[in-house]
Amino acid sequence: MELTYKGKNAIVTGASGGMGLEVSKMLSENNINVLMLDIQSPSKSFLSENVNCVYKKVDVTNLGKLKSIIEKYFKENKSADYLINTTGVLWFNKDVSAADIKSEVWDKVFDINLKSMMHLSKIIIPLMKKNNFGSMVHISSVDALTGDDKPQDAYGASKAAMIRLSKSLSIQFASKNIRSNIILPGPIETGMQKRWKKNPTAKKNLEKFIPLQRVGKPEDISNACMFLLSDQANYITGTEIIIDGGITSKP
Repeated sequence: MELTYKGKNAIVTGASGGMGLEVSKMLSENNINVLMLDIQSPSKSFLSENVNCVYKKVDVTNLGKLKSIIEKYFKENKSADYLINTTGVLWFNKDVSAADIKSEVWDKVFDINLKSMMHLSKIIIPLMKKNNFGSMVHISSVDALTGDDKPQDAYGASKAAMIRLSKSLSIQFASKNIRSNIILPGPIETGMQKRWKKNPTAKKNLEKFIPLQRVGKPEDISNACMFLLSDQANYITGTEIIIDGGITSKP
């Protein structure tokens, strides 16, 4: 089955990270224009090789700046078709149990992981409504589904809230042909997991726990993103896809 795409323009947040960078590349390869948003820039070589991609530096928790950049871009490119929201932060050693976490850490994690999703919804949905079309994919985490004796409680709670918000948006705007779906990755080899380079044994031990015996790759997530954005997924909305190598299926 060959995937096809009605839309011509996309926003990717967290676009310079592993998952965001990979999906930006795939969108560009499908002749979709991509507005890449991140506080860190992709490499010059990436932008030169993916000519459909435009990068803008922005903090997605800054509603005014975010709104200005997005509205200017889509004024020039006319249709706002796709949103791929990969923004996220995971603070090891700072994001701990709710019984111990500092309030400022909790607030910062929620601002980046959840408030940014609200900001994007406020900006992009009115633009999608103009064309009676849109598809949004938000990256949550399997941490949204389970507890942990060594938790990152702000991360897990914010990622769980993303699921609820996506479901609500999918119902509210279905009549406008706007879809919203969630992907829940398990362990993925991205910049968030730099600790594995320092401690490869920890990675090997984790892989023994995963039924498929490996951690995920960014393309495992971006492949699912591309399917959910495609015309072939036009009857899928308000749902979640778990991509974790089978971890959540274990007893």
